[in-house]
Amino acid sequence: MKKTTGIIKTTASLIAILALSACGNEPVVSAGEQASEAAETAGAGQASQSDIDTLARSLDVTYRVIANKSADCEAGDSSAGGMSCYEASITLETDETLDATGWQIYFSQPDPLAFAAPGPLTLEHINGDLHVLRPDTAFGGFEAGVAVSIDFVVRGQVLSEAKLMPNWYVVADGLDAKTIDSTRMEVDDETGLPVRPWIVEFPGEVTHYRKGQGDATPLATAGFLYEANSGIDPVADDVVDAAIIPTPQGMTLRDGALDLARGLNVTIDGAGRDMLDAPLERLAELGIAEATGGVPVSIEVAGDPSQAVESYILDIGADSIAINATDTAGAAYGLYSLASLVTPGETSVPQMRVEDAPRFGFRGMHIDLSRNFHSLDMVLAVMDQMAAYKLNKLHLHMADDEGWRLEIPGLPELTDVGARRCHDPAEDECLLMQLGSGPTGETAVDGYFSVEDYTTILQAAKARHIEVIPSLDMPGHSRAAIKSMEARYRRLMEAGEPEAARDYLLTDFDDTTEYESIQFYTDNTLNVCMDSTYHFIDKVVTEIAQMHEAAGVPLRRYHIGADETAGAWVESPICQQLFDEPGNGLDSASDLGGYFIERVANMVADMGVIPGGWNDGMGHTNPDNMPDRVQTNAWGVLPWGGTTSAHQQANYGWEVVLSTPDALYFDFPYEADPKEGGYYWASRRLNTRKVFEFMPENLPAHAELWKDPNEQPFTIDDRLQTDENGTVTHAPLDAGVTFAGMQGQVWSETLSSDDMVLYMIFPRLIALAERAWHKADWEVPYQYDGAVYGPDTGNFTDDMRASLEADWARFATVLGQKELPKLDLAGIPYRIPTAGATLDEGTLETNTIFPGLQVEMREPGGAWQHVDGPVDVSAPVEVRARSADGSRPGRAILVGEE
Repeated sequence: MKKTTGIIKTTASLIAILALSACGNEPVVSAGEQASEAAETAGAGQASQSDIDTLARSLDVTYRVIANKSADCEAGDSSAGGMSCYEASITLETDETLDATGWQIYFSQPDPLAFAAPGPLTLEHINGDLHVLRPDTAFGGFEAGVAVSIDFVVRGQVLSEAKLMPNWYVVADGLDAKTIDSTRMEVDDETGLPVRPWIVEFPGEVTHYRKGQGDATPLATAGFLYEANSGIDPVADDVVDAAIIPTPQGMTLRDGALDLARGLNVTIDGAGRDMLDAPLERLAELGIAEATGGVPVSIEVAGDPSQAVESYILDIGADSIAINATDTAGAAYGLYSLASLVTPGETSVPQMRVEDAPRFGFRGMHIDLSRNFHSLDMVLAVMDQMAAYKLNKLHLHMADDEGWRLEIPGLPELTDVGARRCHDPAEDECLLMQLGSGPTGETAVDGYFSVEDYTTILQAAKARHIEVIPSLDMPGHSRAAIKSMEARYRRLMEAGEPEAARDYLLTDFDDTTEYESIQFYTDNTLNVCMDSTYHFIDKVVTEIAQMHEAAGVPLRRYHIGADETAGAWVESPICQQLFDEPGNGLDSASDLGGYFIERVANMVADMGVIPGGWNDGMGHTNPDNMPDRVQTNAWGVLPWGGTTSAHQQANYGWEVVLSTPDALYFDFPYEADPKEGGYYWASRRLNTRKVFEFMPENLPAHAELWKDPNEQPFTIDDRLQTDENGTVTHAPLDAGVTFAGMQGQVWSETLSSDDMVLYMIFPRLIALAERAWHKADWEVPYQYDGAVYGPDTGNFTDDMRASLEADWARFATVLGQKELPKLDLAGIPYRIPTAGATLDEGTLETNTIFPGLQVEMREPGGAWQHVDGPVDVSAPVEVRARSADGSRPGRAILVGEE
């Protein structure tokens, strides 16, 4: 039995101790450079490099979440003004006896420390998610086999293991930092899923899967999933054979099939061959290659302006195929529809006529490369699938607090410093470690795209009829740019070039404003009052435009980001000078966000480029001061008023792209289970069905179909509303106003590998494509004169619900039997769903969300065996599904007797 020193107590005792200690331990939210001060005041006995190496190798770190929403917190959710929190403990143990002190252990914890109990260890929040653990002055060293611990309270909640970051590292002043081996992420040999060995597994208790009072989220148990899947009736094989995803606008099925085994003999009129290579390659990968003696395929691009952009007609006859398209994109989509008809391993397709055009002109996917960098190959793989499912916009988020990911000629620090995170408290060589990236700056999540890499992306996108929209977030979420330009400033000042040093500076060094961003940074907002800030933006956008031009792909849209930080700029002397200038309409710091966005949007528009931004920041502008064409991404959560801004900005005439987190944030968990990855602030479970259910032309109608993030019913009043002064607080869409399109998002804070990103995107991207291209007949028509929507308002009729269920059964069956096998062929490690199961009186029954996937079971100590129909077992058992091709198992889940 191991001995323990420090604070390991019951929750009741912990509450009392932390309540007392809080009085003398105020939360510490330091500036980034305080990491350097922490390193210099770390303890009395300085550790040697040998001690650091030994600790990195032998230290067993354990992180335990004790409970969410403990009694130490203020009442109410953080969104309602109170503080939410969780209690946790960290335990350190080694099999070595080490007298050394003076070490520090740095680790990432996305929610910041509130306060810690006194004991042999101290804990401090540095900046962003970076925390440091140090020995107290009374700490006498490690005794072999004796655990040392600290209990603490954190501002925020943790409902998923993915939020607890890897790659803790140990260091002492003047020594090399080393990653602690026990905190490295592992990968399960069978499933390929991440394993976090330093985390104590969450128990299946409400304190670990619910946020607290008012949260009714059900845990995604096998029984819960079985019930959720039980209404899916697989459709017949001939329905699957004739299905095209995304569903066409219209199709007529004929008798008979056409065998493509001899290949395709393709002739093209009116289009360049290079713009059709990608769909022809997809057909070849499915076993339908080009051949001189193949089935004749005639492709004609007519360029008829009376027809919808990207539209096509696909006619499959008894012995030939014809595609007539408005443009080359339509011709490509005709070929992709032909490929969609092909079932892997088969060569026959039904004879039919398809007349098709897209629902939205903007059908996008957003990938965050800034929080954690991801490879060029991954981006290209996503584009291959985007094109196959007729998505046409790729929004690349390439700069944020945690990284700058695009080479900008003439500004090398942006990537020399801003593309790496390591142990460098002064941030001369790299940014502070964040998101569990470790101390080296040489991992897979460090890096950037060179001009050559970006050119490769642009040209591959052009060949797939995809527009790349670059985004470098400003004025908030800009820490990587700020620190990079500060490093540049120091370099040039030391070289005796003060004027050049100030050229692109983003920092007012005399600004004493104290603020905290949503990700708990104190220094991530560029100064919008400095002329050098706009020199920097002009330089960056100009260089990007030149990259596009050189690649033969002119820059059409640039996304500003437009994220702001409340409380910034208040004490900036440079901003005070701006306020003192008469006639500019700027009276205080609260006016500066809109001023910045208006100024930059017009800079971008003057270059002939459409500016874009996230709707909250864009909402601070005066629309009269904005360019004629503006893209705005609406990311408001529907139960929290997300419809109001989306409607308002659409009524301005702006191009509103729906980025609704409730359905379109693919970094959210598929199901409410601590083993599922991602953040969850707007949705605890966002599986492929929920994406499929999205009704993009009627946002308030989701109040009749979904529940809020706490699994509670909600109501949306979409009628005209005013306050006591007669000011409009909400309005429905003006008659005839529509949205420009929709976009899926994947943010990468918790995604540290390409496979993890692909797991979160797929298969949800296919449902995104379905809704962006095809309007289902079960969608609730929008009422332009306003209406109230809620659980009992009845706009979503019983007939619509029945039609939704039938349509989902069709889509889910096609996905499981025809589309997932294609992802397998492409090497995409999509998420295999956790199986549903029920065990009643010794009889096990199973199902999955995608009919046709194989399910396996295992009794304790036994081997995995295929399940086909009800089977008699002894409780408990584990169940899991396999990939469509049978090569990969998904995550197992335990089934107990009902």
